[in-house]
Amino acid sequence: MYRASDEVEHEAWLARLNEAADRLELDASARSRAADLFLSTLPEAERSKRAAMATALYVAALVEGDRRSQTAVAEAADVSRLTVQSRWKTLMAEAGLEPPSW
Repeated sequence: MYRASDEVEHEAWLARLNEAADRLELDASARSRAADLFLSTLPEAERSKRAAMATALYVAALVEGDRRSQTAVAEAADVSRLTVQSRWKTLMAEAGLEPPSW
């Protein structure tokens, strides 16, 4: 879980997350879930935050039924598709969510 002060401290990253969500045309519930996931699993290393943001967007869209492809999310967040592919299941497990069984 994160603190309210985390939202203020990482305001610039949340703005980037919302910009990527705009490009993906995600609905409000997916955006909210993505912000929660991002802030709850925020890495300390600055260089890892973009990857965490992209992964949070992908997982949130998946969980909220507003699915987007890994490629689309990666392009919107300016990371590689492999970044999203290699991290999304770990994020789901950390968040206590069950990955789909497709």
